[in-house]
Amino acid sequence: MTIARDAFLDIVRQTPLVSIDLVVTNDRGEILLGQRTNEPAKGYWFVPGGRIRKDESLDDAFLRIAESELGIRCSRKGAPLLGAYEHTYDTNFAEAPLIGTHYVVLAHHLKIAPDTILTPDAQHDELRWWPIAEAAMSDQVHQYSKDYLSAPLGATAASARRAMAAGA
Repeated sequence: MTIARDAFLDIVRQTPLVSIDLVVTNDRGEILLGQRTNEPAKGYWFVPGGRIRKDESLDDAFLRIAESELGIRCSRKGAPLLGAYEHTYDTNFAEAPLIGTHYVVLAHHLKIAPDTILTPDAQHDELRWWPIAEAAMSDQVHQYSKDYLSAPLGATAASARRAMAAGA
């Protein structure tokens, strides 16, 4: 179901949006970021992600977001939850004045091979692997994406691999 632009802007004005962010890393100590072409956070490098739709399960939302944002099919089962985050912006998708955007974000860690072929969506000029230390220091990377770097990404990935090996 597609929501009309004005109706969605009214939703953004009145309620928080629930979304999934994909904190994608590789074995080289890099994080995948996309340069945003739209508000909020236009022009910044940001982790891929997207809104959860009404009546969409978390698993279905994760699969759809990974496909639309990265061009890959992957399951939420292999992407441990890093936590719930809150993102607020003074801007909105329509760039309408005096309407901010409020997200409640479920951040998941996804580890993929650095040579995986990825396809950015229309919301990003490009996708790029950043050394984690460089991303953490860059003014071009949005603070909300930097916040994910304080999560124990390596420990989370190792725990997930152990659980998968144990058949959990």
